[in-house]
Amino acid sequence: MGENIDEPRVVPLTEAIQIADQMELDLVEISPNADPPVCKITDYQKFLYQQKKKQKEIKAKTVKVVIKEIRFGPNTDEHDFNFKLNHAKKFLSDGAKIKAFVFFKGRTILFKEKGEILLLRFAQELEEFGKVEQLPRLEGKRMTMFITPKAVKKKN
Repeated sequence: MGENIDEPRVVPLTEAIQIADQMELDLVEISPNADPPVCKITDYQKFLYQQKKKQKEIKAKTVKVVIKEIRFGPNTDEHDFNFKLNHAKKFLSDGAKIKAFVFFKGRTILFKEKGEILLLRFAQELEEFGKVEQLPRLEGKRMTMFITPKAVKKKN
């Protein structure tokens, strides 16, 4: 038994368990689907802790997508449009996606074209801040459009 324990090698299961017992450690299966299965002699609690730590790091690195909704009516006036436009510019510069939609109440569904023109104008005004991910689409009483930010500023 003069070999280095850290060196990978193929040994029968009984021998591997015996080596782990001699070192007062656990035999942990790393890749059960490999042929032969890959095991490691280590402290099992320490192994679980390291696995959790890796999962936390992966989760922390994922980008969280924020979607902000902006609602219009088909007859939204100029002041309200500009007010919502300024909010949209801020949202896009902060890195959030925008879901802009026109909600048609009652008989206003007759003004579908107005709603589409409004959303397309909105997208055109935001051209330097974001790009259209989905063109206006009517879904029930809502006409929806998605805009994603062009350049995302990283927060420190």
